[in-house]
Amino acid sequence: MTTLAQTAADDNLGLFLLEGTGALLAYAAVGLALFVAGFYMTDLVVPGRLITVLRQHRNPNATLLVCASMIGVGLITAVSIFAAGGDLVEGLSRTAVFGLVGILAQGLATMIFDRLIGINVRELADDAEDRLEPAAILLAVANLMIGFVVAVSVY
Repeated sequence: MTTLAQTAADDNLGLFLLEGTGALLAYAAVGLALFVAGFYMTDLVVPGRLITVLRQHRNPNATLLVCASMIGVGLITAVSIFAAGGDLVEGLSRTAVFGLVGILAQGLATMIFDRLIGINVRELADDAEDRLEPAAILLAVANLMIGFVVAVSVY
């Protein structure tokens, strides 16, 4: 037999779960949009269609760059949500804005490494031998660290 207190607690739990599920879905939608935007930003800086380079050419350098960008975006997204302290509107706003800023920073960094430092992204993505190059590792770490820096600055 349930008591009145148990029923009230069950109702609060149900409301909490419903609200939490809604927030989770909202964050997942914003996160997914950021991951897609991050993929297309990488697509802009990698020559050719990135999905073709990944699927058909199976280029490990392009794959590493995309993975590093996704992890960087994931860091920004997670810290933005955490920094909002439970405020859904603030969290979604932080996640969207700072996520886009991080994605732009990653794209800009890749172009700077390409133009100023001389790491040719085109050559990395067109590498016919399909071997992982040290320059791709450097760019991947740069993208990870930009994501990390943006994530920490959000907090």
